[in-house]
Amino acid sequence: MARRLAIRAGWVVAFDGRQHRILRDGVVVLEGDRIVHVGRTYEGAADEGVDARDRVLTPGLISTHAHIGGSPLDRSFIEDRGNPQFWYSGLFEMLPVRGEAQDEEAGRACVDFSMAELLRGGVTTVMEIGGLGEYVVERAAHYGLRVYMGLTFRSGRWLTRDGRRVVWEWNEEDGRRGLRRAQEFFDKHDGAHGGLVRCYFSPAQVDTCSADLLREAKRHADAADRPFTLHTSQSVVEFNEMLQRHGKTPVAWLDELGVLGSNTVLGHAIIIGGSSWTNYPAGDVGLLAEAGCTVAHAPWVFARRGVVMESFALYRAAGINVALGTDTNPQSVIEAMRWAAVCSKIVERNTQATTAADVFDAATLGGARALGRDDLGRIAAGATADLVLWKASSWNMTPLRDPIKNIVYNATAEDVDRVWVGGRLVVDGGRVLAADERAILAALQAGGERMWPRMKQFDWASRDADELSPLSYPEWE
Repeated sequence: MARRLAIRAGWVVAFDGRQHRILRDGVVVLEGDRIVHVGRTYEGAADEGVDARDRVLTPGLISTHAHIGGSPLDRSFIEDRGNPQFWYSGLFEMLPVRGEAQDEEAGRACVDFSMAELLRGGVTTVMEIGGLGEYVVERAAHYGLRVYMGLTFRSGRWLTRDGRRVVWEWNEEDGRRGLRRAQEFFDKHDGAHGGLVRCYFSPAQVDTCSADLLREAKRHADAADRPFTLHTSQSVVEFNEMLQRHGKTPVAWLDELGVLGSNTVLGHAIIIGGSSWTNYPAGDVGLLAEAGCTVAHAPWVFARRGVVMESFALYRAAGINVALGTDTNPQSVIEAMRWAAVCSKIVERNTQATTAADVFDAATLGGARALGRDDLGRIAAGATADLVLWKASSWNMTPLRDPIKNIVYNATAEDVDRVWVGGRLVVDGGRVLAADERAILAALQAGGERMWPRMKQFDWASRDADELSPLSYPEWE
C-alpha cells in the first residue's frame, strides 16, 4: 500500500472544482502519486507529516512551450540584438547560427541544466519541443520532471543569404520522414516511466510546414488524444509571408486547413490580425476562441525585443485558453507570470486588466487544459500530487497577505522550498535532489565555449560571436 504524507501548510491554494481558493491553515494528504484529501483538518493516519505552517502550498507550475535542448545557450548572446530588416526578430540570423554552432554534447548539457532550472523554479510539467528526444526521456526519470515530448519536424527551413530578405528551402520528403520518426518515437516512449513522460505531435512552424504535413500531423494527434503544437504568428516576416502565399493570416490559414481544435496549442500567436505590428484587420482572436484552442504565451522572449501581446486581457476576454511557456532563458514560469501581467497592464493602460490570479490560472489550470489533463494544475482530491511549497517568510515573500500576488510580483526561484512531482520529492530546501550543480554548470559553460568560436562558419556574412552580439562593454586594454 502506498505511503501517506500529510502536509500542514499555513496557506494552501486549493481547487474547489471551479477555481482556486486560499485555504488558511489547511491539510493536504498524498497517497502515492495522488492527492487524497484537502481540508482544514485531517483525522486519519499518515505515515509521514510535513509541518509547513510557515509555508505556502500551491499546485506545480506548467510550461507549455519550451526548448530545453538549446535555450540555456541563448544566454549572453541573443539579448539586445536584432536586425530591423526583420522587425528585430532573432529568428532569422541569431537563432540559426546558435543552433548550427551548438554540438550534441552541449545540447545534452542544456537538457540537464534546463530540467534542474525548471524544477527549482516550481515547474513540475514542461512541454518540450526539440530533437533530443531520447535523452530528454532518460533525464526526465532521473530528475523527476513531468515531460511532454514533441519530436519536431518540418517540410522546409528559412534562411537569409544577405541579411535583407528571408527565403524558404523546401523538401517535403524530409517533413514526411520527420513525421514518421515522430510517430515511431511516440510509439516507443509515450507513457514512459510510469506515465511521467508522454509524447505529442509538434510540427515546427506554420511557415515551414506544408498543408498536407499539418493535416496529417493533426490526424496523428487526434488519434492519440494528444496535443498538436505549432509555432504560429511569431514574427512580422512570417505573417507577411503567409499573406503573400495564401492571402490569409497564419491563423486564418490554419483554420481553413481544419487543424485548429481543443488539442491545438499554438506557440505565441502574438503577431496577428488586429495587432499594431501587422496593420491588418482583426479577426484572428475570434477564430482562436471559436476553435477552442490554446495559446502558449511566452511573454519574455518578445518583451526583450520590444514586442508585447495585444493583449493577454483581450485573448482571455474572448474566451481563449491562454497558458504560459518559457521558450528561452531564463526558463522561469514565475517570470512568465510577471511579464504576462505587467505587459498586459501596459498595453491596456489599466492595472486591473490582467491580475496575479489571471496569470497564475494560466500557469496552472490553463496549462492543464492545454494538455487535456484535469488532474494537473490544481490541489484537489483525486488530482496528481504535483506540488510546490514556497517560503512565506523571505526577502521576497514578506509581508504576506496574498500569496498569489507575492508569488507573481515578488518571488524568485529562491523562494521555492520543496517540490513534489507525482508524490516524489524532487526539490528539498531549494536544492534539486538529482542535480550535480557543479557538473551541470561546468558542462553548460564548456558547451558555450565550444559554440561561440564556431558561429562564424554558419553566419551568412561570416561574422563571429562578438560581431553578431558585441559585449556590453569593451574589453579592458
